[in-house]
Amino acid sequence: MINKIRRLFNTEDKKRLFSNFLSLSILQGANYILPLLTLPYLVRVLGPEKFGLIMFAQAFVQYFVILTDYGFNLSATREISIHRDNKEKVSEIFSSVMIIKFSLLIISFIILTLIVFSFEKFRKDWLIYYLTFGMVVGQVLFPIWFFQGIEKMKYITFLNILAKSIFTIAIFVFVHKISDYIYVPLLNSLGFIIAGILALWIVFKDFGIRGYIPNLKALTQYLKESTQFFLSRISISIYTFTNTFVLGLFTNNTMVGYYSIAEKLYIALQQIYQPIVNTLYPYVAHAKNISLYKKIFKLVNLTNVIVVIILFLLANVVINTIFGEGLNTSVNIFRILLISAVIVVPSILLGYPFLAALGYAKYANMSVVLGSLIHLSGLGILYLTNMINIYTVAIMVVITETFVLSIRLFGVIKNKLWRIA
Repeated sequence: MINKIRRLFNTEDKKRLFSNFLSLSILQGANYILPLLTLPYLVRVLGPEKFGLIMFAQAFVQYFVILTDYGFNLSATREISIHRDNKEKVSEIFSSVMIIKFSLLIISFIILTLIVFSFEKFRKDWLIYYLTFGMVVGQVLFPIWFFQGIEKMKYITFLNILAKSIFTIAIFVFVHKISDYIYVPLLNSLGFIIAGILALWIVFKDFGIRGYIPNLKALTQYLKESTQFFLSRISISIYTFTNTFVLGLFTNNTMVGYYSIAEKLYIALQQIYQPIVNTLYPYVAHAKNISLYKKIFKLVNLTNVIVVIILFLLANVVINTIFGEGLNTSVNIFRILLISAVIVVPSILLGYPFLAALGYAKYANMSVVLGSLIHLSGLGILYLTNMINIYTVAIMVVITETFVLSIRLFGVIKNKLWRIA
């Protein structure tokens, strides 16, 4: 697939795009391989119950990751991409975004504390949630939007692989029995925080960015511009992280563990294509090369369908080989989620790398807002009819993703974007 994409790039501009794609592909490969080393080990050592608790805590903390991101991974990426040659403007964007994100981090910590000590389900495992919150700190420190905006993906690749490697090695060193489960969120958070600190050092040292406190007008402007992207991201979380969270609330940690095993593989499949999404978004926003985009879109979706068919047929072998025997429930859930994988890949490619990059972000954002309402309504009906379980939640993912893709296709067709050469 990489060789086919490489042949599409024959100019200096496109070579830079391919270089960024290659860097993010290496990163995604590491993100895919390293968890495949630790997750099966953790499932075997900790068992489904403790593994489920850790996954539940991560799903809970992801809401704070989204709050502190506040859509800047999209809005700030685009702004820096547009103004990348104006160092003073880039410094203003960087300083404004970091101040807003640190303010949101403080708010998130307060909310976390209120929730943890207000409900017994959270209070009995309070240390797990505080240690997992370190992921939020690391995400705030790491300005991935800056590196994406200036199209220097190699920094993202190096630092993320460093963080994941630290976590992977540490897991095998420190986690040997069920009682060691407390080390998992601690080690994970440390990896994120170390990578974030190094990223900030690179921003100031290598790119000469000047950090300062912008005026209130600038802060308000960037906050306002990113709000629609934040609403989109929080909506996406309703039918991603919320599934694990809801199962944790209404079933038990063991069921969360079974669902998380299948979901991790499903997400890993999506993440294979994320380098293309992250590379295309700033490129299409800057160059408006629709012809190249369409070629990549067709190639990626053809590849995805072939991969999904193979995984569907070999789902039992894949899960038993990676995570161990006796996980038939996870196999069934994985097959349901694979149906969603055929839908979600064209959906994400049509979203921010295409609609948003061309100035039609309202369709990308509206699709996930409405999709989240559909998903919440579905979960509500399942709750009222006492039908919430890992199977019905997985089916709701398929329904929701189908709806999201439909809205984005409507935006493309209505504005005749596919006809642009």
